Amino acid sequence: MGRPTKAASFTPARIGYGVVLRTPGARAFLVPAFVARLPYAMLGLGIVLLVAGTTHSYGLAGTVAAVAAVAQALAGPQIGRLADRYGQAAVLVPVVGVHGVAVAALVGLALGAAPAWALFAAAVAAGASVPQIGAMVRARWVHALREGPPTALATAFAFESVTDEFTFVVGPVLATALGTGIAPAAGLVAEAALTVVGGLLFAARRGSAPPVRRRERTRQAPALAYPGVRLLAGSLLGVGSVFGGLQVSMTAAAQAAGHAGLSGVVYGLFACGSMGAGVGYGMVRWKRSVAHRMLFSFALLAVGCATLWAMPSLTALAVAGLCCGLAIAPTLISAYTLVEQLVPRGAATEAFTWLTGAIGLGLAMGSAAAGRAIDAHGAPAGLLVPLAGSAAGLAALVAGRRLLAPRPRSTRPVATGGGERSASLSDL
Repeated sequence: MGRPTKAASFTPARIGYGVVLRTPGARAFLVPAFVARLPYAMLGLGIVLLVAGTTHSYGLAGTVAAVAAVAQALAGPQIGRLADRYGQAAVLVPVVGVHGVAVAALVGLALGAAPAWALFAAAVAAGASVPQIGAMVRARWVHALREGPPTALATAFAFESVTDEFTFVVGPVLATALGTGIAPAAGLVAEAALTVVGGLLFAARRGSAPPVRRRERTRQAPALAYPGVRLLAGSLLGVGSVFGGLQVSMTAAAQAAGHAGLSGVVYGLFACGSMGAGVGYGMVRWKRSVAHRMLFSFALLAVGCATLWAMPSLTALAVAGLCCGLAIAPTLISAYTLVEQLVPRGAATEAFTWLTGAIGLGLAMGSAAAGRAIDAHGAPAGLLVPLAGSAAGLAALVAGRRLLAPRPRSTRPVATGGGERSASLSDL
């Protein structure tokens, strides 16, 4: 293991992005983490471009991409749990290796006109081996700021949300430019290369990784054993359906309006709205509890989604999407902050991956549902999917909101066999 950083003793007097980013060791892991996270938004689109370009079937291409997304959503929490038990580097190195091989196999099979079942098998391996870099970065922030003010972690999570949104703006553009400008396989090849290089560089920054608590390796209760984690994951399925439903519906709306080339711009405004809200969220010193803030932002998201289907033009839809995006980042930041308070530190990475996986699974479900609705009734029907998903997620959150209260430090359970262990941070 590498030499520990001095992050544990860093206690900033004023909480802001600059202060958090000056946490000792933070920049050393953030740069490779960004390289490794950028491909997260490239995999699905890269698969679509490759398979559609080689088989001329968008139906097959979408199905292969959906298979990869489901595999990623199901396997991600298991990767996170292994990282909690054995350390991030011990898990990352083999995972990125498997991912590189799986993507290479998918490219070779597609170019070789392999049967559909072979493409599905390779897609399962590629999706299941996506490294959970975002969850691991958040776990490093929890470790680095564990003795700092509680608001420092909220600022760090706000920064992570902005980074996520930025990758979802840049990643698809990069994948599309490579896949259409060079070759159908180019976007997916770049995705694999960035994943392997960024993942290995991130794994090498061992000093900032949370330590492995050996006593908890076999006795730590799984993150999903906590009702609050299950509630948050279930509600974020709805947020994922907003992502998936909007991606498909905005594309269809742009095509119906005769401006197919603007679909990326329209969806980009939605992502930019979220990114801007994330920046602002991290600059405010909030007085309300995290749970209250999440309920409020989730309600705003549902209200915003309720207007999408009625927009009379592509311009109006773009503006409405921008407004919806303003509620996304605050909702996700609050969810990640809450889940850290609901589980012991030894299960943090796994808990984060359950939320990320739920978003990915919701995205796949939202894309499929919106696609069917559009085929049957046109683009406006597809925009009902984000409304349904956000409303269902909000209803679950309201019904189970009592489960989001952090347990007192003396009563938060950890199955270590040595008594209960305290929470890492109190409510903000």
